[in-house]
Amino acid sequence: MRSIRAAAVGAVTMSLALAATACGGGSSTGGGSNDSPKTLTYWASNQGASIEVDKKVLQPELDKFQKQTGIKVKLEVVPWSDLLNRILTATTSGQGPDVLNIGNTWSASLQATGALLPWDAKNFGKIGGKDRFVDSALGSTGAEGKDPAAVPLYSMAYALYYNKKIFADAGISKPPATWDELIADGKKISAKGKSVLGAEGGNVSENIHHVFVFAKQHGADFFTSDGKPNFTDDNVVAAVKQYVDLMAKDKAIPTGDAEYAQNQSVSDFAKGKQAMLLWQSASSNLKSQGMSDSDYGIAPVPVQSGTPGTGAQVNSMVAGINLAVFKNTKNLDGATKFVKFMTSDDEQKILNTAYSSIPPVKTAQEDAAFNTPANSVLKNTLATSAAALPQVASESQFETTVGTAVKNLFADAAAGRAITTDSVKAELEKAQQQMPAA
Repeated sequence: MRSIRAAAVGAVTMSLALAATACGGGSSTGGGSNDSPKTLTYWASNQGASIEVDKKVLQPELDKFQKQTGIKVKLEVVPWSDLLNRILTATTSGQGPDVLNIGNTWSASLQATGALLPWDAKNFGKIGGKDRFVDSALGSTGAEGKDPAAVPLYSMAYALYYNKKIFADAGISKPPATWDELIADGKKISAKGKSVLGAEGGNVSENIHHVFVFAKQHGADFFTSDGKPNFTDDNVVAAVKQYVDLMAKDKAIPTGDAEYAQNQSVSDFAKGKQAMLLWQSASSNLKSQGMSDSDYGIAPVPVQSGTPGTGAQVNSMVAGINLAVFKNTKNLDGATKFVKFMTSDDEQKILNTAYSSIPPVKTAQEDAAFNTPANSVLKNTLATSAAALPQVASESQFETTVGTAVKNLFADAAAGRAITTDSVKAELEKAQQQMPAA
């Protein structure tokens, strides 16, 4: 299995390297044309419990856009497991959609390909101005000092979801605020025959999100201040080990979760099989799977000290989805109108309500619909204790290589192999060697 994983990583790394040299059409300051003014192709990311759920959410809004503008939008919802590679293939071939969703952590990497329309002051002016968007969301739209490569669409943060009945049955009165408390609670929960904490050990992006936060809590970063990989720093190694040890040593994460990569941990939580879940804006997903809001509570993700904040008290990455335009679109005006439509106050309320996410548009975020207890936790996390993943050109390679290293470590833990500081460092060293030369 290890050789198959290595081959897959090599293929992705090669496509990333190719993408870094692609221009994707258009010039450095603009691009696109209006040769096909009546149609748009839109790649949406899978935000709901299934692709079918996303189609039910999005299609009525696309029909509304067509009625307003006369522009038909062809929708394709792309699974997260395929999205990055699909985008990278499009940047090298020049044959991509007009508009697409991207994970906000990919912004700087995709910006470096030159394939995306830069959102300078003129382009932002066409959609109502840059100052409509909250600062935390704008911080994950591309490299510092450059015009953003995309526009914020959905904002999210990680929270700790906990099953109230399982907690009560185990005699636990409140959610854990520290990792030590979570591990201690886990022993009580395990004694009652329930799983403790869900994870997606086979999902490289989920792995990155969590080890990034653990690194922050250890006072470490995966990159130096000048953007060079620093994966084998002692504190980074300790952070990754602490996360994997939730399965290997603490027995909080079930060994079966080492293979999870398609939201199975969310389904386990919704079905009452496990007590806790670390997830981004999960409420709509849980509801679609039959779990009532009253069955679970939402709390900040634990930190070492118990009090979330900045620096070593960070407890979430700035999660979210951005909306980008390919520079070689054949309907530049229509694509811009579509971005304006999707980021309008009305659509922001509709879409972010549907996905239990937070509008990155200030006026929409202030709406009463986003003042629920669940949203209060998420909004407070974004405002006070979340940090953006590194906005460097090699970020997507980082997600692939380090995310796969963590996946390998989870596989080792599930197989009963020892997780040591040396074994963690060895995996991270291999990941660093796969990164492009500075």
